[in-house]
Amino acid sequence: MASERRTFAIISHPDAGKTTLTEKLLLTGGAIHLAGEVKARGQARRARSDWMKIEQQRGISVTSSVMTFERDGITFNLLDTPGHEDFSEDTYRTLTAVDSAIMVIDAAKGIEPQTRKLFEVCRLRSVPIITFVNKVDREGRDPFELLDEVADMLALDVSPMSWPIGMGGQFEGILDYATGHVARPEGGSREFLGKIDEDPAIPDDFAEQAELAREAYPDFDIDAYRGGDLTPVFFGSALKNFGVVQMIEAIANYAPPPRPQPTDDGEVQPGRDEVSGFIFKVQANMDPQHRDRIAFMRLVSGTFKRGMKLTPSGLGKPIAVHSPILFFAQDREIADTAEPGDIIGIPNHGTLRVGDSLSEKNDIRFTGLPNFAPEILRRVVLRDPTKTKQLRKALDDLSEEGVIQVFYPEIGAQWIIGVVGQLQLEVLISRLSAEYKVEAVLEAAPFATARWIKGDAAAMTEFESFNRPNLAKDRDGDLVFLAKSPWDVNYQQEKNPKLTFGATKER
Repeated sequence: MASERRTFAIISHPDAGKTTLTEKLLLTGGAIHLAGEVKARGQARRARSDWMKIEQQRGISVTSSVMTFERDGITFNLLDTPGHEDFSEDTYRTLTAVDSAIMVIDAAKGIEPQTRKLFEVCRLRSVPIITFVNKVDREGRDPFELLDEVADMLALDVSPMSWPIGMGGQFEGILDYATGHVARPEGGSREFLGKIDEDPAIPDDFAEQAELAREAYPDFDIDAYRGGDLTPVFFGSALKNFGVVQMIEAIANYAPPPRPQPTDDGEVQPGRDEVSGFIFKVQANMDPQHRDRIAFMRLVSGTFKRGMKLTPSGLGKPIAVHSPILFFAQDREIADTAEPGDIIGIPNHGTLRVGDSLSEKNDIRFTGLPNFAPEILRRVVLRDPTKTKQLRKALDDLSEEGVIQVFYPEIGAQWIIGVVGQLQLEVLISRLSAEYKVEAVLEAAPFATARWIKGDAAAMTEFESFNRPNLAKDRDGDLVFLAKSPWDVNYQQEKNPKLTFGATKER
């Protein structure tokens, strides 16, 4: 049943505790039996969701994987978003495939730049957000200050659902407003091992604080939350297990089931009979032994059955989906059926691309998965010029996956790659070497940004004749203007009023 699906992501700034919370949710949901604590055994055991080599070296999530687990009759699909600031593009597209999000905030640092950026992406799609203030077992900022910051910076109503009894050295547990019970720390490590105090004695100053918070902020309203106007706030510590069960229960009880998705022609409801979905991510070489490419599809409507034929909008000819995959991190199983809200992996050899819509009749086009103008452009130089063919294949693969964008200049032989953030360049070089056995270096390109050009044919021809050294084609063959500076873009826009210079391009 679609109503028993919850598809959500966790957004945070690096180091706010997203990986730890992800792992504890999976542990509590019974999906894993050993929390590979991020710092355990001298960095040897990494969080299982971070599988790429560069992630293991840095302890960050770079690719977004999908983890599915079940609890109390509800299927949870957790999409792991890259938390690193450089990965805004892949993260953005992952957030198009979720129905709600958990925002993790470090109690000592409050809202950090990356959290803010990801929040704005959620707001574009009115994705409802549950807030988790993490690390209250350490010294942190005043809880009122944190709530006010969320309310002011994000222009959201906040409704505290729990309250910390002290922080850091004074931490004595978490009060749950709904029940009046307090979850208490135990043992030398002062973690939550299941001890619930049903008739708690709370020191006066903390009791007063908790009462004041309850009175000062609005009550939780599920409609305001689902409309993206209010966020319920839970306090806890993912590392010490405080608040983890509350997170799962909040997603189960409040988060919306699969939502309708926008298309060119109105919204597609999950209850529609025809099977439809869209590809929000393509991942190559998840299994280095098999050069596989897996397209991640968010199912929007209908009941998908294994072996079904679906037509991708980019192709026009149907493909049979024989071995769709359900994910748990690196473990996969073949899915016989899937419901709206589920994420399935479709193995393919480059036929499916990010932004493709799939449907039985090929009459649906989902919207809202753009490419962004790159902020960093580099030339790719091969160390061994005989490997030009391998390089072209690698760049095409990686641009299809959304790791980079590749531009082929109209004049000059060196290809140019564009990325939204610096870390993507490291990922590119590391993957070229590890997966494609291509050694390459990146050199500075004389360009600062790129714009997609559209408009009147005659104006376009004239523009091309004057600006050929600054023009390139992207991998779809669309014309791109490579600008030396933002001033350059403005100048050309003024000079060519019949053309549009787009900073995004719908995929």
